[in-house]
Amino acid sequence: MQILSPFELEGNIMRSLGTDWMLITAGTKEKYNTMTASWGGMGILWNKSVVFIFVRPQRYTYEFVENSSHFSISFYEKEWAQALKYCGTHSGREVDKAHVTGLRPVFDEKAPYFEQAKLTVICKKLYSQEMSEAGIIDEELKQYYTNNNYHKVFVGEMERILIPDDKV
Repeated sequence: MQILSPFELEGNIMRSLGTDWMLITAGTKEKYNTMTASWGGMGILWNKSVVFIFVRPQRYTYEFVENSSHFSISFYEKEWAQALKYCGTHSGREVDKAHVTGLRPVFDEKAPYFEQAKLTVICKKLYSQEMSEAGIIDEELKQYYTNNNYHKVFVGEMERILIPDDKV
């Protein structure tokens, strides 16, 4: 694995997040979960390189992100699109997503991730806050919360950015 600085990241992060998707993963070797996400971002906050992710409390992964000091976000080549789709439409409460999809978990960092990732960011959780109707300024956005199922925002400091040697 190659380790990069956040300022060495290349590519279109908007496409990676919005259309190629990512996996958010947290937990331990004994018990972890992953979910597909397309909402999030990267930037600078509190003079730190950070990522921010959004997870609804109803999602099984929520309890792992909520109760862990770290989480990972990871990105994949197009050939893994069906695996990511599966991870976004099936609950880890009911199935072993890694077993079904062929994703191979790695536990050598502070948060689990998957061997097949072309890019993994290990994040130290810095901040979290529940979203609410009171915070929505643009009325059009309320369409995403018809059942008051607001996301919780998690901000994580980028501690390590990992790229497999064959992807450098």
